[in-house]
Amino acid sequence: MDTSTGLLTIGQLARRTGVSARTLRFWSNEGAIEPAGRSASGYRLYDAASVTRVELVRTLRELGLGLDDVRRVLERRVTVAEVAAAQVAAIDAQIRSLKVSRAVLSTVSERGSTTEEIALMNRLARLSAAERLQIIDDFKAEVFGPLDLEPRLRERVRELGIDLPDDPTPDQVDAWVELAELVQDEGFRARMRTFLALTTPSPGRQAPPGASIWWARQVVNRVAQVRGEGVAPDGPRAAELVSALFGDAEPDAVLRALEAGIEAGAERYRLLVGRVKGQRKAPDATEELLWLASALRCAVARS
Repeated sequence: MDTSTGLLTIGQLARRTGVSARTLRFWSNEGAIEPAGRSASGYRLYDAASVTRVELVRTLRELGLGLDDVRRVLERRVTVAEVAAAQVAAIDAQIRSLKVSRAVLSTVSERGSTTEEIALMNRLARLSAAERLQIIDDFKAEVFGPLDLEPRLRERVRELGIDLPDDPTPDQVDAWVELAELVQDEGFRARMRTFLALTTPSPGRQAPPGASIWWARQVVNRVAQVRGEGVAPDGPRAAELVSALFGDAEPDAVLRALEAGIEAGAERYRLLVGRVKGQRKAPDATEELLWLASALRCAVARS
């Protein structure tokens, strides 16, 4: 302490507060801590109020505030509450970013991805909400746009949203990356257009043959049941099931619709959308669809 003034040297202030003299000099140079005076030799001196100020600066810095924000608080240009609210928003954004990073790294670890795949996954995972929306809107416009849809169905398509939540799980990020790659693939879009043209009802007309395979889950459930019982797709029970499911519909027309969906990867698309939305209610039906395709081929051969 300077005996003539009763003030503290920077070394004494460091010992009093537990903050290093180097840090105190930096804060002082940046205007966060003002010296109360100078010694005869020109060294900065600090008073008891400086001790309190150092404690406040340290607390704000430990909470993540930059020195600019610290100065604004100390100069009463903003309140601590205002800065705290902004910092909470910034921390939330950092947490979301860290979760995305963790999800990408987890996927890379599981897949053994190449450097090119890592770059693509990271870019797709970090797209803004608007950019993600644009990817889905472009897909819907190209795939569903040319279809002749009933107004109510077209409105449902228009409102269809597929996006990550604010707090995505690693699995949701992984699914989004795979889905974003898929829906931007021109081959997939073309196959989906063909599939939907064969299975989507037009205004004033009956549903096309085979549409119920994709739009009515009970079809897959019934196939799963007979598969679980060990029924072969070329046997009489399979023929009875095909007849019960599709009635008088031509088996070859139903088969074309089914094969178009299998070729398009419609089931993979459905599963990815469910994962992005955090929904895993319906299991993968790929094996059921392949079994049904075999049963339909047998029905076509018999007809």
